[in-house]
Amino acid sequence: MKEPSVNVLGGRLEPCSTDPVTGFFRNGCCDTGPMDRGLHTVCAVMTAEFLAFSKYLGNDLSTPRPEYGFAGLKPGDRWCLCAGRFLQAHEEGAAPQVNLAATHKITLQVVPLDILAQYALPETS
Repeated sequence: MKEPSVNVLGGRLEPCSTDPVTGFFRNGCCDTGPMDRGLHTVCAVMTAEFLAFSKYLGNDLSTPRPEYGFAGLKPGDRWCLCAGRFLQAHEEGAAPQVNLAATHKITLQVVPLDILAQYALPETS
């Protein structure tokens, strides 16, 4: 069960990444639904700074975990981040860029659009 696939700009939710495959539903999109308690809805472009920040907070996204089919993320990879973690990274000065067209509208319940827009990739602003 998914929420409607609408982005923060009001259009159709675009894919975030299929290499690596991302999203709560592992469908390449930052779709969400009632089971996604972390709201993995922000399509972000990983940076070394953000990956280090996330690891420091206990969510190591860069180390491969083959037992889960996870190769680990590297700078430049796109990934559906938890909305709350994105906001925390913003507050700490470590937020990555965001693809607004691939960021789910439910994100706006946690992160205001004006904050997301500060990190918008040029093609999505």
